[in-house]
Amino acid sequence: MQDVLNGPLESLEQWDDFVKSRYRADKEKDEFRNYRAGANPGVEEFYRQNHAHQTLDFVLRKKAEYGLLKKNRMGVWDALEHLNTLVDDSDPDTDLSQIEHAMQTSEAIRADGHPRWFVLTGLIHDLGKMLCFEGEPQWAVVGDTFPVGCRHSDKIVYPEFFEANADSKVPKYQTELGIYEPHCGMHDVHLSWGHDEYLYQVTKNFLPEEALYMIRYHSFYPGHRENAYDHLLNDHDREMFSWVRKFNPYDLYSKAASRPDPKTLKPYYTDLIAEYFPKEVNW
Repeated sequence: MQDVLNGPLESLEQWDDFVKSRYRADKEKDEFRNYRAGANPGVEEFYRQNHAHQTLDFVLRKKAEYGLLKKNRMGVWDALEHLNTLVDDSDPDTDLSQIEHAMQTSEAIRADGHPRWFVLTGLIHDLGKMLCFEGEPQWAVVGDTFPVGCRHSDKIVYPEFFEANADSKVPKYQTELGIYEPHCGMHDVHLSWGHDEYLYQVTKNFLPEEALYMIRYHSFYPGHRENAYDHLLNDHDREMFSWVRKFNPYDLYSKAASRPDPKTLKPYYTDLIAEYFPKEVNW
């Protein structure tokens, strides 16, 4: 089994559970900024490290490294099975495998009658966590994403931790726009590095644009949930973010009472994958 205990979180799912709690559907408006009440020391330490190390220089280096797509070559279903070795024995709420987690999301989307590419996006949206197999630390795999190269919004969780970030000492990064132009569009904005951007790089030549926005920005909660970076968005981003928001509830709240059966569902999903992807893709 792959060891994912290489950081302050007990597992990557601990971050997922924190996000689900933070953005639960029945949360009162005045509760949204009360992060510490539902957090634990592991989550707090995770964000401390994430905010300290996610600099513009780090992001650009990782985008250059992984953008080459020379780490591996395998099929999408094979990648799902490979990710399945990240089984989380520490989660007291579920013993589901990674594939079962993915299928809960995709099956909920499928049940609501959404397009097939939407169903496929639900299945694969977390495959960027393959970064774990490259030895990346937790803070470079998961976490809310946010723009680098400009002033950090106070709507990002634990904003005080950015004091330890080297970019906080660079004056040109401490304005609202920083290195960007007004309404330049998200394609020209560098977000903190993690599984979203990695999977976008892997899939950008194969999926519809709506799916790519879901993959690339589903962890960009300061943007699509808090509207913190509207000054960087253009009109096309705003249109596409409606798809990110449509996807978000399936990502957060798709746990079902009955567990999906990967063996029974595999023929459907392998056919679906084959509609959009070649037999093998570069990672």
